[in-house]
Amino acid sequence: MNERILVVYGGISEEREVSLRSGCAIAQSLRKRDFVVQELDFNGRIEDVLEKFKPDVVFIALHGPYGEDGTIQGALEIMGIPYTGSAVLQSALCMNKLFSKYLFNYFNIPTPPFLYLEDKDLTYEKASESLLSDRIVVKPVDLGSTIGVSIVSDEKSFRDALNLAFSFSRGVIVERFIKGIEITISVIGNEPDIRVLPAIEIAPVHEYYDYFSKYTPGMSNHIIPARIPKQVQELASDIARKVYVTFKLRDFSRVDFMIGENTPYVLEVNTIPGFTDTSLLPDAAKAAGISFDDLVEFIVSEALKRKQ
Repeated sequence: MNERILVVYGGISEEREVSLRSGCAIAQSLRKRDFVVQELDFNGRIEDVLEKFKPDVVFIALHGPYGEDGTIQGALEIMGIPYTGSAVLQSALCMNKLFSKYLFNYFNIPTPPFLYLEDKDLTYEKASESLLSDRIVVKPVDLGSTIGVSIVSDEKSFRDALNLAFSFSRGVIVERFIKGIEITISVIGNEPDIRVLPAIEIAPVHEYYDYFSKYTPGMSNHIIPARIPKQVQELASDIARKVYVTFKLRDFSRVDFMIGENTPYVLEVNTIPGFTDTSLLPDAAKAAGISFDDLVEFIVSEALKRKQ
């Protein structure tokens, strides 16, 4: 193969370290498959390397703002360069938890009840009454990797959680805590060949699946098949596919769920999930008989189909 692939990673968001690991793994994999690869640790500019390298496809491995939110996708659209993953609008909608939740509700996709805040006036008591829950999840509206996320059950911890979340974002989601089993379901491909991969149950060593549990080897277990009833797993898979098709996602994504009382609640959609040695999408692909290298090559091949 002699297609030229620019792998963009790193970036300037809070998820930079994870992105570096994902991008390096992707670049190494592509070289094994004889692609001509150049790596770019993104610092806000991409024009010069695009002009010099002239890639056939840009593999976007940027997590968080400026990479997963439609920003860099828009720049590549203007320049007419194919890229991996979802398009501008879809990336922006999925990155923003408020608008993705609006769409979940509109399309009857189960998601935990929530409130949206742009200030800190709300008290724990009022939030608890409104959400009918004594445990509350507080999260920035537009970050991933569980950065800035807290689970609280009293006024003091609620105040601390709001301060933390607002330190990362101008908007904050306050959400009912769903007690149950956390699973994630990856979806790959494009119409008419969309494939839902096996569900993975996430069992962190600590109580919650936080940033440390996600990216530290040995701090969470990925259990396949998930320990939930077969009919619940099938329902969650159907919902993951519905999200993928309804949102018009491309190439690959990951849908995160909490299973509470045998109901799958969608927490969020990841349009650029991780490709690290502890990441969930590669594990799901492996369970389906798809190696890491095959997965990366497949994603590139899908993007190459969009080259004019």
